[in-house]
Amino acid sequence: MSNRLTQIATRTGDAGTTGLGNNQRVSKNSLRVHAMGEVDELNSNIGVLLCEDMPHEVRDLLVEIQHQLFNLGGELSIPGFELLKEEAVQALDDALEIHNAQLPKLLEFILPAGTRGAAHAHVCRTVARRAERAVVALGNEEAIGEAPRQYLNRLSDLMFVLARVLNRLNGGDDAYWKSERLKRNEA
Repeated sequence: MSNRLTQIATRTGDAGTTGLGNNQRVSKNSLRVHAMGEVDELNSNIGVLLCEDMPHEVRDLLVEIQHQLFNLGGELSIPGFELLKEEAVQALDDALEIHNAQLPKLLEFILPAGTRGAAHAHVCRTVARRAERAVVALGNEEAIGEAPRQYLNRLSDLMFVLARVLNRLNGGDDAYWKSERLKRNEA
């Protein structure tokens, strides 16, 4: 990576450009900068989620995810550079398997609600999907590796599962959608 920031207010972005990790200047409205920003927003939202009470294994997982998202941001900031490893995607697959195994099967859609922690996990899920769309858009225009897209896809799934896990703390449950089909079946 290039120079570490020693000051924040550099004024170099006043003209609407920003520097990438390879010292190239690009528009702040470029697809690459959008993708970097979405990943940064996701990481910040996970930081807010970490303010909630949760099992230590979920907390440790989220902290590791923050580190991997920082790696992803670094990879996006340097065209042609690969920093996010296949092992990071596998770690999400493993976490999905472990946490999903504890949950009852879904019989209906659930609302992005419940406990505050679960609701914020759903916010992280939707921001992960937006970040994924931004990375896909970038990949349609420039060559990028598969790991960033795969990581964000798995992460959004994991955030859904973790929302369900967090809703079950202290005996809670998911907030189920009251669909017309379900109403008919109950009648």
